Amino acid sequence: MDDTPTTRTTDAAHLPSCKLLVCAGIAGAVLVGGALHEDRPPQPSPAQQRTSAAARPAPERAMPQPPAARPAPERAPQPPAVGPLAPADPVRLLIPAIGVNAPLTRLELNEKGALQPPPAAAPTLAGWYGDGATPGENGTAVTAGHVDTPAGRGVFYRLGALGKGDTIDVVRKDRRTAVFTVDAVEVHDKNDFPDEKVYGDSGRPELRVITCGGDRSSKGGYEGNVVVYATLSAVK
Repeated sequence: MDDTPTTRTTDAAHLPSCKLLVCAGIAGAVLVGGALHEDRPPQPSPAQQRTSAAARPAPERAMPQPPAARPAPERAPQPPAVGPLAPADPVRLLIPAIGVNAPLTRLELNEKGALQPPPAAAPTLAGWYGDGATPGENGTAVTAGHVDTPAGRGVFYRLGALGKGDTIDVVRKDRRTAVFTVDAVEVHDKNDFPDEKVYGDSGRPELRVITCGGDRSSKGGYEGNVVVYATLSAVK
């Protein structure tokens, strides 16, 4: 992949591969390395979900009568929305709120169609799905990394501690930095993973950061995945 400004999005054509991304490539012991540590990584709270109680509409109440018509007040002009960037490979991912500053490596699918995670011997390395959208262009870019491995805690050990409004910076090969703001942090059972919700294309630049999470299975791995949903909010 080069920096040629061609159009590429994460659409339905990419979803068959993406469905296997978590179910076979990221979930469970593949990324966990057997979950050898006694302490449990932070997990997202219900308040971090997109469908949290705090986000539900208030009960309906009788509406007061509108006042007599009057001229609408002048509003200050709204700043333009952040536009998508041309494709460019990402090289580094920074999440200040949880102390992540990690190089990014391109991740490929194996012969079974599952995403191969970063090497377990490099627990602080993060990866990005090279055949999907690159971070900052239109579409849903996917990044992934270990929560823990036999070598120690992984790059995304504290991913579940992220909160709404935290930022994620992705430094790209074109020397631009795509800044994403976290919309939600959720944990999903790998046997009931919401593929369309996680990988679906909203028509704008979005980012997903995925690692293992949830309860541990009897085999020592994790039964779910922590997923961070974020939207492009600035470009440096």
